[in-house]
Amino acid sequence: MEQHWNAIEHAGLSHNYKNPIINDEGSRVNAKKEQIELLDTLAVEKERGITVKASAATMLYPHESAKGDSGVLLLNLIDTPGHVDFGTEVTRTLSSEQGAVLLFDAAQGPQAQSLSVHEKAKNMKNVKSIIPVLTKIDLPSARPVDVALSVSELFGFEDPDSILLTSARSRIGISELLESVCKDVPPPEELPDDDGKMLRAQVVDSWFEPLRGVVCLVQILSGELHENSRISIIEPHAKSVDTMKDDMPHNYNIKENFSVQEIGLVLPRRFRTGCLRRGQMGYVIVGLRDPRQARPGTIITLTKDLSTVVNMYLPRTSFSGDDSKSVMYASVHPFEGEGFDELAIAVEKLALNDTGLEVQKTAGNSNNDGGPFLGPGLLIGFQGLLHVEVFQQRLADEHGIDAIVTPPKVPYRITYLNNKPHKRAVDAPEKETIENLANWPAEGIRFKVEEPIVDVRIMAPMDYAGNIMELIKRKRGTDMETRPIDESTWLFTAVLPWGEVVTSFFDELKNGSAGYASFDHKPSPSPFRQANLSKVDIMLNGEVVDPLAFVCHKDSAQEQGRVVCKKLLEVLPRQQFVTVIQAKADSKIVASERIRAFRKDVLTTGGSKSVGGGDVSRKKKLLEKQKRGKKRSQSTGRVTLSQQAFNSVISR
Repeated sequence: MEQHWNAIEHAGLSHNYKNPIINDEGSRVNAKKEQIELLDTLAVEKERGITVKASAATMLYPHESAKGDSGVLLLNLIDTPGHVDFGTEVTRTLSSEQGAVLLFDAAQGPQAQSLSVHEKAKNMKNVKSIIPVLTKIDLPSARPVDVALSVSELFGFEDPDSILLTSARSRIGISELLESVCKDVPPPEELPDDDGKMLRAQVVDSWFEPLRGVVCLVQILSGELHENSRISIIEPHAKSVDTMKDDMPHNYNIKENFSVQEIGLVLPRRFRTGCLRRGQMGYVIVGLRDPRQARPGTIITLTKDLSTVVNMYLPRTSFSGDDSKSVMYASVHPFEGEGFDELAIAVEKLALNDTGLEVQKTAGNSNNDGGPFLGPGLLIGFQGLLHVEVFQQRLADEHGIDAIVTPPKVPYRITYLNNKPHKRAVDAPEKETIENLANWPAEGIRFKVEEPIVDVRIMAPMDYAGNIMELIKRKRGTDMETRPIDESTWLFTAVLPWGEVVTSFFDELKNGSAGYASFDHKPSPSPFRQANLSKVDIMLNGEVVDPLAFVCHKDSAQEQGRVVCKKLLEVLPRQQFVTVIQAKADSKIVASERIRAFRKDVLTTGGSKSVGGGDVSRKKKLLEKQKRGKKRSQSTGRVTLSQQAFNSVISR
């Protein structure tokens, strides 16, 4: 039976109704009997009501364009996140698709992050069609006409009437949407040297299951894959070619061969078929236990054809651009020092299907990342604050590990100036990028610092324009511009320091707009800008706690240091000794707080009996002894740092 294989990428706003099942007339069905969050497979997605991991599903749909006697098309559907922090997930998915459905909320209108998704889809050569769709048109607050006009003007769609109107809950427009997909999205193109025999399959996604090991979602580019076949995994090196040229050598890392244990389609639950053919997308289980053996983008082929396939065209998925670069770094530590090995294994498994994670290095027992307060940990790169929160929750939900995540730090570019009093090593670099504030230049060394900047886009009702413009100004934003989208919505663009965005910018934006504003960012054409910055160290009983350090503008160092000290005063536990909290900037103490110690009444020996009689020096002797003990405890005791203590730096 010959069939026509289409693929579509489902991107844009996160939504609640994701079951693609419709009846013949597309009419309303009983939604209470359906699992409307079927594609939300992670606990964090069901809890937060957002999509953080792309989910695939395959369906058969009868259409007149189908080839063969069956009269049906097979559609490969992938639901992707809409939040900017998971842009890597969107880019990776788009690289294997031929079309994109861009969803817009008919009540809220276009969101800032939809601009990023649209730009990614337009820049992908393999994405041949972008279909704009309005959803939730059955809501009382829906404005389909106004939103369609806004979307058409903002995103460059020629005809507002061509934008489809849908509602997943009421089953409105579903048939029209699928008809448009079948008509406008072309099938996957054949490889230039496809002979119909040689198997070439590309890993689109993968995840780890405790009982089955690594499960791969693959797309068959040519040939067929059957159960019990012996396969080899080919991973192109970073500099390998993605075009067929005889004068450019292939450069691949070929891994040992495996036997296919199970194979089938995702409907969205796994359905075992025993075979996958060209154009199909399905799951493959081969008994892998190491997450690094099947990264997205790797090629699968039959072991018996390996020597021939390595000399054929092997497409390389290139989603390693700006989206995959970490924009902030945080160290992750177990609550118990002996739990580091379990933490490292869990992070490695999460990194398999979270391409936005960058596990950069191991932070040992030195003071570089945690030191005596936190012990060993991992330095990890993230895509944003929401990415950090989701990562921490996934560690707890999927691996049962409660970890402490330090406040994220952004990279700074340091240029050293002429330092006559403080000579540096001869081989020391003149410029360096600092991702860990423990490596910040020591006091007395002359240098200039450049901070990362980003282009920010905010969409919000015009009633909150004053609050948003004031927020951008307070966060040292420049080049601010405004543009009306429709009668009630404005688009704000500005250039902001990334260090200001990763603190409390999003929370303040939501508070200032009553939750109506949407926010998006992208790297600026000039990624760094010189600024007058200071590093603020937080000290507990005179000892610097590196994970609590932060960088801010010199003019606000004292104010922000005082805010952090006051918040630590509220969250740090009271000890048997006095805890002195200090903020230090430019060799000066700019803020200080004290947590009083627990005090035992040493003059009471038991019950209500007090020390009495004799000379008063007896009582003074007991009090002096207690005082010496507390002073000794203050110099040797350790303050317990909780996650709330680190959050106080983020929300300063």
